[in-house]
Amino acid sequence: MKILLDTHLLLWAAADQLPPEAARYIEDNTNTLLFSPASLWEIVIKRGLGRADFVVDPAALSSGLFSAGYQELPITGRHALLVSTLPSLHKDPFDRILLAQAMSEGVPLLTSDKAVSKYPGSVIYVGA
Repeated sequence: MKILLDTHLLLWAAADQLPPEAARYIEDNTNTLLFSPASLWEIVIKRGLGRADFVVDPAALSSGLFSAGYQELPITGRHALLVSTLPSLHKDPFDRILLAQAMSEGVPLLTSDKAVSKYPGSVIYVGA
C-alpha cells in the first residue's frame, strides 16, 4: 500500500522516535512510503522561525528519505485546487495540501494530528 506521511512523522522517523503504531506502517516492507515537498517547505519555514521541533536540516532529511526508499509525491495544480474543497476543520496550509495530495492520489495520509484525522477520506491516525 502507498502511504503519504505527514511532516511530524517524517521528523520522528528521521530521529528514530516513532510512535509504535506509526512504526508498524513504516517498517512494513510491503508499504511504499511517500513524502511531499510541502513537508520540506514546512520544515524550512518553521526551522527559519526558530521552532524547536523543526531543527532538522531539510536537505539532509530529503537525502535521507530518498536513501531509505521513500518516494517524493510532487504537488500538482490538481492538488492545489482540491484544497479549496476541504472543510475548514484545520487551518494549517501544510496539512491541507498533504490532505489534498492524499485524497487526489487515492492514498492514505498517515498522521499523528487529531485535527487532521477528522477529515473525510483515507486518513490513518497513529497518535503521538
